[in-house]
Amino acid sequence: MTDNRAAFKVGDRAQLTDVKGRKHTVTLEVDREFHTNHGAISHNDLIGQPEGITVTSSGNYVYLALKPLLSDFVLSMPRGAAVIYPKDAAAIVGFADIYPGSVVVEAGVGSGALSCSLLRAIGSDGHLYSYERREDFAKIAQKNVATFFGKQPENWTVTLGSVQEETAALADASVDRAVLDMLSPWECVESMTRVIRPGGVLMIYVATTTQMAKVIEEIRLSKNWTDPQGQELIQRTWHVEGLAVRPSHKMQGHTGFLVQARRLADGTVLPPRRIRPAKGTDAEELASSTEFESGE
Repeated sequence: MTDNRAAFKVGDRAQLTDVKGRKHTVTLEVDREFHTNHGAISHNDLIGQPEGITVTSSGNYVYLALKPLLSDFVLSMPRGAAVIYPKDAAAIVGFADIYPGSVVVEAGVGSGALSCSLLRAIGSDGHLYSYERREDFAKIAQKNVATFFGKQPENWTVTLGSVQEETAALADASVDRAVLDMLSPWECVESMTRVIRPGGVLMIYVATTTQMAKVIEEIRLSKNWTDPQGQELIQRTWHVEGLAVRPSHKMQGHTGFLVQARRLADGTVLPPRRIRPAKGTDAEELASSTEFESGE
C-alpha cells in the first residue's frame, strides 16, 4: 500500500534523474508532459505513485523519480546573491543548535537558501527575523522560500535595511540565535550583544581569513562573549567501483569560515586566556602576549 505522504500529488516537484546522473525538476500537473531529448514523460505516470519509482520516456529512456531534497532545491533555485552551500547550512543549524520554537535573527538573506534551513529548523512555533540591505535580493529570497514551502511562511519577517539599525525594534535579550552572512559582521557585534539572550549563540559566516580574524578580535574586545571559535568545512565524496576506491576528482573545497560564540550574562568576566609560548620566546615577549590575551 502506498504511503500518502510519499506519493506524488498535483503541485509537487518531481526530480527525474537519468542514467548519467543528470537531474530535471518538474512541477506536476494533470495531463501535462515533460519533454526531453529522449522523448516525453507524462505527469500522469507520476501522480499518485510513490517516490523511488522509475518512469520510461516515449523514447525508452529510464528516469528515477524522487521528490527533491532541500539541498537539491538550493543548488538549482534562482539566485541573486551567492548561496550558502548545504554543507555549511547543515553545520550552521547543527553547531548553532537551532531548535524548534527558537527566535532567530538572520542577516543578510541573499537568495533564501539559509532561510529555508532556518525556517525548517525552528518549526511553526519559532520566528525568523531576516534583514537584507538590497531589495532585489530580498524579493528573490522571498520567492524561493515561498516556492520551497508552497507559501510564504507566517513566522518569517523580512526587513529591508541594516541589521544594526533595524534590530533596534527588538527587545533586549529576546533572540535565541543569530546568523550573520555579510561583508562586515564586526559592525554588528554591539547590536547582537543587546538582542541575544545570555547563553544564546552568535554564528557568523565569512569568506576570507581577514574577515574571520577581524570579527573574532571584535568579539573578544567586547568582553560579552565566550571565546569565539573559527572553523571551515571541506566536503569530499569518494568514487567506489569494485576495487577502484579513491577520492572523487570533484569536491567542494573552501566555501567559507564559520565563527561561533555564546553570549555571557551581563557582568560575567571570563578568566584570562592562557596560551603556551613557543620555544625560544623571551620573557618580555611572553609578558606582552599574556597581557594582550587577558585583555589588560
